[in-house]
Amino acid sequence: MSSLAVPAAGPAADTAPGTARRPPLRRRIALVPTVTLLLGAVYCLLPVAWVVIASTKSGRELFSTFTFLPGSGFVANIKDLSAYRDGVYWTWMGNSALYAGLGALLSTCVSALSGYALAVYRFRGRETMFNVLLAGVLMPPVILAIPQYLLLAKADLTDSYLSVLLPQILSPYGVYLARIYAGAAVPADVVEAGRVDGAGEWRIFSRIALPMMIPGLVTVFLFQFVAVWNNFLLPYIMLSDDEKFPLTLGLYTLLEQGSNTPALYTLVITGAFLAVLPLVALFLFVQRFWSLDLLSGAIKS
Repeated sequence: MSSLAVPAAGPAADTAPGTARRPPLRRRIALVPTVTLLLGAVYCLLPVAWVVIASTKSGRELFSTFTFLPGSGFVANIKDLSAYRDGVYWTWMGNSALYAGLGALLSTCVSALSGYALAVYRFRGRETMFNVLLAGVLMPPVILAIPQYLLLAKADLTDSYLSVLLPQILSPYGVYLARIYAGAAVPADVVEAGRVDGAGEWRIFSRIALPMMIPGLVTVFLFQFVAVWNNFLLPYIMLSDDEKFPLTLGLYTLLEQGSNTPALYTLVITGAFLAVLPLVALFLFVQRFWSLDLLSGAIKS
């Protein structure tokens, strides 16, 4: 019986002896997006790392030690920040939570109703209305700030909590996202089946469509919360009483005073670090809704 011998693999014809084969061109090209993302991550995270480390330094250590060397004054900085003007920083934190939390919740409700109506119902002028909303998405907020101030001044609402809350309720970008998500997540057959069973339009929306739209609405809420939390221009124009300031405007006033009192720089940096923590906590909390949605979709499929 004859046996077939498999010849041992020898070096490739185009590879010189003693030299390693070069990685394929496709693999080398695939490294470019990875390197680009790593550089972008470093660019975005480097200022955050600086704020975290600088918040641990005392006023003397801030200007005399290496930039990324941690200090020993974090606890003292928090105590000084809390004691500054009888804890006005925490008043600003509460104002930001009020503006961002209530404003994002109301905006999400309006976006859900408007997006669902634009996605499900057919009526004259629907596409024109949607195109106007798209124009609102592209319009910079600075263009609307002065007209909003004049309108609220006519209603005698400036320098009040409502002057910051009311302009945040209608978000063109939120309505756009809700309309796109409702069109993809709420099948027309399900809506029609609810109508055949005798359910009213509000019942169909609240009991059938709304649960399907929850992951998209969580995204709308998160985007709007971050936008209101970081908003500076609108409170700067509307408010004059610093007891109603959000964190962005309050820290700005501290920074302005720091040019004459350098000791306030540590308070500004510590306050900026503490202001980021609620956003991180919110993102970690709402992330579970996206994960649950993906898991439920995999189980149903």
